[in-house]
Amino acid sequence: MGKSNYFSGKSVFGQLISLIDDRIIKSCVKECDSDRYTKKFKTKDHLISMLFCSFAKCNSLREISGAMLGLSGKTEHFQLNHIPKKSTLSDANKNRDVEVFEKIYHKLLQEFGSVLSDSRIKEVIKKQVKIFDSSTISLFKEIMACVGRNPKNGKKKGGIKIHTVINADEIVPSLVWFSPATTHDHRFLEKLKCDDNTIYVFDKGYNDYKAFKHFSEQKTGFVTRIKDNANYEIIEDIEVSEKIHSGVLEDQIIEIEVNVNKEISKLKLRKVRFYDRENKREFEFLTNLFEMRADMIAALYKIRWQIELLFKQLKQNFPLKYFLGDNENAIKIQIYCVLIVNLLIAVIKKKLKRSWAFSNLVSFCKIHLFNYINLMKFLENPEKDWIIDKAEIEQLSFF
Repeated sequence: MGKSNYFSGKSVFGQLISLIDDRIIKSCVKECDSDRYTKKFKTKDHLISMLFCSFAKCNSLREISGAMLGLSGKTEHFQLNHIPKKSTLSDANKNRDVEVFEKIYHKLLQEFGSVLSDSRIKEVIKKQVKIFDSSTISLFKEIMACVGRNPKNGKKKGGIKIHTVINADEIVPSLVWFSPATTHDHRFLEKLKCDDNTIYVFDKGYNDYKAFKHFSEQKTGFVTRIKDNANYEIIEDIEVSEKIHSGVLEDQIIEIEVNVNKEISKLKLRKVRFYDRENKREFEFLTNLFEMRADMIAALYKIRWQIELLFKQLKQNFPLKYFLGDNENAIKIQIYCVLIVNLLIAVIKKKLKRSWAFSNLVSFCKIHLFNYINLMKFLENPEKDWIIDKAEIEQLSFF
């Protein structure tokens, strides 16, 4: 049998960690002063330990510390200087500010932006399309404000809401904001940056006429769905051209009342009614994009489904059912480390010429985390050694 061509001097985990430039970690540590008063368990050790948790899908501090203790003497290739005990990791999650992990994530996103970006949408729309939505993660302790009714057993089930923005030409979050699950979605609109080169796409849960007025004043486009109980006045019916997609049933200019500090003003918007043949449903879209074709408005909203797929991907592939701390800081650190791992896997997926399902890549990395396999070579042609060996066997059987 032939010798494997996939041996590497670094484990799969070491190869994944090497995607994070050490200069990024050092600059973020310096900016946040996150190693102040820390003797042994530095920020980099903390980051690697939490990334190990995400890759290996560990569900407890004991599981992380126990698994990592078995790596004593084998940590040089992924630059872990201090293997944490359970109490050490717990204290770090509680006391080290989440800001350093947030900065590391955003700098990685900036570094790999060109790899992750798909410019086809921007080439058609000529603007940056951004999608935002929220997802609630249940917590079995009242860490943040609770959701729903009080159960009969008296044990409340808390929740944290993750508000996320993704660029339509990318597949990872570009902005994340946390809030208690009871916080209304529209408050997130205050966090958004407005400019004339951006179009925001979001669900009707974010409907806020004050924000719509602000978007219009800043020449920032938006597409959403109109609420069923919305009050408006029809100003003009726009004729639907034969060139427009036949799913467009109605195109109107409407006027709504906006109350800002008890001062009522009028705001003109556009309402497009569209029939989706695939789902056999009618949708009514609200936008301030007056020059765009009506069927393009519907197509823009359909792109919003990408963020639903992202939430599904994160919850299915990473440890977000069990949290390693009962405090807000620990939960946020765990979520940011999951986002970093999600980004690293997305980068690997983008660099590969061979098509792999995201969940299969995550499973492969988990199974082979500390095997010395050349990750990229193997993923590009996993059957290569088998083909060589099979050919040798057939040749031997011939003689």
